[in-house]
Amino acid sequence: MRRFIIAALLLASPCLAQVPLFDAEGYRIAHYRAPVRQPPAGVGRIAPAAAAQLMSNRDAIFIDVLPAEGGHRAPDGRWRLASTHISIPGAHWFPEAGRGQPDPVIAQAFAKGMARLTGRKRGQMLILFCRADCWMGWNAAKRLRAMGYSNIWWLAEGTDGWRDLGLPLAPVQPDDGIAP
Repeated sequence: MRRFIIAALLLASPCLAQVPLFDAEGYRIAHYRAPVRQPPAGVGRIAPAAAAQLMSNRDAIFIDVLPAEGGHRAPDGRWRLASTHISIPGAHWFPEAGRGQPDPVIAQAFAKGMARLTGRKRGQMLILFCRADCWMGWNAAKRLRAMGYSNIWWLAEGTDGWRDLGLPLAPVQPDDGIAP
């Protein structure tokens, strides 16, 4: 009888209703912290040690898309943070750009920021990341591929994998897409 009651409560609960994980374009839109098995089509996967080598040679632009936990984007376009964000040193942080369906203002700032960072060179090497088992870096890599960038690498282990190699992490500021 107890099992029946628990099952009935679970089925009746609107909070536990099945939430779609992907939108029609294939972007992950819910439950972002989950294992990710392979990169999006047209995107390579890079190991943390290989990414570290590229960082030391300055051969790639590192893009962090982890959300600004507790922060928000003000009407002037600048981010107001609740706490310091720690990332790969030298990375450009675009908070919320890894959402499956980002706010249009954030998506536009991401596109403008990427054009500025790459000098509009769509073949510039880009390394996208967030944390281990996080779909936001995957979404952002897929989005850049759809925008025509061709040399995109996904660092699946993100800042967790970087730290696990004993490499330093450092505070970074959001790239608001406004800077010249």
